[in-house]
Amino acid sequence: MSQRRETTRATSAEAVLAWAFGTGAFTASEAIDATGLTRSTVLAACTELVRLGWLRDLDDARAAGEYRKGRPARRSELDATAGVVVGVDAGQHRVTALVADLRGTVLARAEGSLGESGLEVPVRLRVVEETVASALAAAGVGPDHVLVTVLGIPAPVDAAGESPADGGFWDSMNPGFAAVVPHGVVVVENDANAAALAERPSSGDASFAALLSGERFGAGLVVDGALLRGARGGAGELRVLDLVDGVSSSDGIGRTARTLVRQARAEGRVPADSLLGGDDEPDAAVVLAAAALGEPLALEVVDGLGDRLARVCVLLASLLDIDRVVVAGAIADAAGPVIDRAREHLAAWDLDPTPEVVASRLGGDVVALGAVARALDVVQADPLAFPLPAARPVVTA
Repeated sequence: MSQRRETTRATSAEAVLAWAFGTGAFTASEAIDATGLTRSTVLAACTELVRLGWLRDLDDARAAGEYRKGRPARRSELDATAGVVVGVDAGQHRVTALVADLRGTVLARAEGSLGESGLEVPVRLRVVEETVASALAAAGVGPDHVLVTVLGIPAPVDAAGESPADGGFWDSMNPGFAAVVPHGVVVVENDANAAALAERPSSGDASFAALLSGERFGAGLVVDGALLRGARGGAGELRVLDLVDGVSSSDGIGRTARTLVRQARAEGRVPADSLLGGDDEPDAAVVLAAAALGEPLALEVVDGLGDRLARVCVLLASLLDIDRVVVAGAIADAAGPVIDRAREHLAAWDLDPTPEVVASRLGGDVVALGAVARALDVVQADPLAFPLPAARPVVTA
């Protein structure tokens, strides 16, 4: 077979497969209408994709009850189980791994704790390795089925998966994972960027920021449909908040809530019977629960958190002209009162543009879900470059 014919066949298979990723079961006629290819080319492409393991043949359309007359049409669909992708949220204190099929359906989840050892590289690598292995075992698939593993980390990441050397936190967060996650292609991504990828379906055509808001503020930025990264991966890092009046640091809602309660205790302003009393530092959920009960100090803290969030939203909207800020991360489930207060501040300030501020519905797994989305993007960008374990051998006469 000539090189030109081989290239044409591969291109045709790529066109059919690209369409198959976005549709369900289909007939050759439907694939012809969608791709513009000839019937013989589509049938040959489907045969090749079945051989490679990407498609599977189904009962013909007559057997499936779709029509009763004429020649039965061949039906095919993407084999979503032909391979899997792994999305990892490799945070400082916790690691979450999701295994998903080629449709993005999550098959299994595993979690590992780093505790206070997240800056110790050997510990970090071991926990990531063990968590990914546990997720694969729970999904019942072997490492040979993994096409892409994406790890979301709390550090800037450039297009090559590298973080700027800072001699400290960023180096520890991105120490090199290929040796401990030897499953398919390994991609490192910024955690807020991963969150933004997870939020794309819910934000439609809006330019938006996915704002991780728990321990620190970090934004994944999508403007005019494009994810902003920056030359060194630093877009959305928000270190500039150190210089913003009324904010003064990139500490997120959870960390700031603890700081404000700690300060109030030092000043003797916490009643003995308050939910905010005791020896342990209350997390943001406790602060919000106390606010729901009308505790004055908790209401004061919520107002301060809302003011802080509103100022961050104004900064993002002023710089990028975005339509929406999605408050994301584990804090999002409990952040409703803070978001409400931020909206009130934004309305009172009467600034333009004022972004819509909403809570993410994806909970604490938003980064891992975004890593899955990024992994699927990598697969779909060049699927035929990935050998599948389900590929069938070539049979020659």
